[in-house]
Amino acid sequence: MQQKQKAWDNWLLILGVVFLATMPLILVKNSEFGGADGQAEEAIQEVQPDYKPWFKPVVELPGGEVESLLFAVQAAAGAGVIGYVIGLYRGRGFREVKSKK
Repeated sequence: MQQKQKAWDNWLLILGVVFLATMPLILVKNSEFGGADGQAEEAIQEVQPDYKPWFKPVVELPGGEVESLLFAVQAAAGAGVIGYVIGLYRGRGFREVKSKK
């Protein structure tokens, strides 16, 4: 009974996260979602238009597509780690339940 309640709670949490992530995309029409880097660059230009960066990036990426690819790979790796940890703890929970029986 307690295991079913935990599963139900987990599904409610997942649905809540999906709901919170998708509602801005549905409710905010005709908007452009940009990254924090672009917003920071605009803010710096407003505050101090003559500002020049004091260092250059170590690696210059050839284009926006490569940046998007690296971002997607980073997101996929993060999702993989989170999935692995969830599976690990779920497996431990099942193993503990089996050992108690």
